[in-house]
Amino acid sequence: MSEQLLEVECEIPEGSFNPVEPFLRTERIPHIWCAGCGIGTTVNCFTRALLASKADLDKVAVVSGIGCAGRVAGYMRLDSFHTTHGRAIPFATGLKLANPELQVVVYSGDGDLFAIGGNHFIHAARRNMDIKVICVNNLTYAMTGGQTAPTTPSHVISATAPYGVFEPAFNLVHLADACGASYVARWTTFHVKQLARSMEEVLKKKGFGFIEIVSPCPTLYQRRNKMGDGLDTMKYYKQASKIRHGAPTAECSLTKSGEIIVGKFVDRERPDYYELLQAQMHESLGDRYAEPEVGCSEC
Repeated sequence: MSEQLLEVECEIPEGSFNPVEPFLRTERIPHIWCAGCGIGTTVNCFTRALLASKADLDKVAVVSGIGCAGRVAGYMRLDSFHTTHGRAIPFATGLKLANPELQVVVYSGDGDLFAIGGNHFIHAARRNMDIKVICVNNLTYAMTGGQTAPTTPSHVISATAPYGVFEPAFNLVHLADACGASYVARWTTFHVKQLARSMEEVLKKKGFGFIEIVSPCPTLYQRRNKMGDGLDTMKYYKQASKIRHGAPTAECSLTKSGEIIVGKFVDRERPDYYELLQAQMHESLGDRYAEPEVGCSEC
């Protein structure tokens, strides 16, 4: 698979100066992200994944919560929803159940998804909701001042831990795996080709898909910990990353300056929530149950 991940084929729309532009609300540019931030890189990868997967853009919805990565929904020229803090996943769940034909993508950050939104993540993965969750993990609460987040590694200096973080951090890919996600992967913003292909794969995968993207925050995380700028972080990602497809997710924890294990860790088949719901209704009601039509005005 690692060889296949090196190339992403996509068609550039006729007359476009940049293949990313048709997917963006360019009237809202310039964006709010800091120089060296990796979120823009992830958006570039996402647009190329949409092209490569030949997704019907009229049936793609992007949902985000609060935070730096939450602004992605506001910049995408797609049906998009900027929800309240931590509530992107239940909002996305409602969209998917109301219209199962939609491709629903949750695009947010580690603080939004795994602090106030953590319980929603756990149960959506457990139920195998057919939604895709893309988490830009910059290891801190970047928009609100650099406080300790659920993913901040030990010994890091943060706004709320001036003497160093001592709380254990979440291993996000292990959490997603343990909760039953159908697809789990991790890349950094250095791995642009691999990330785009992984996004393409998850868009085509039925069930709950999760991609963690380790991304720099030069303004708060790197500066406060004397780790250099965004370019220095890319050099670190290149040197520290090790591709291990199928690695046990329990072995994939992140540390302040240690090895970063990346790759596709989980790709399994499970019936999704909607399939289980339909099966249960047919079992309980038999011929009396009529599956609602998508888009029915009476539903």
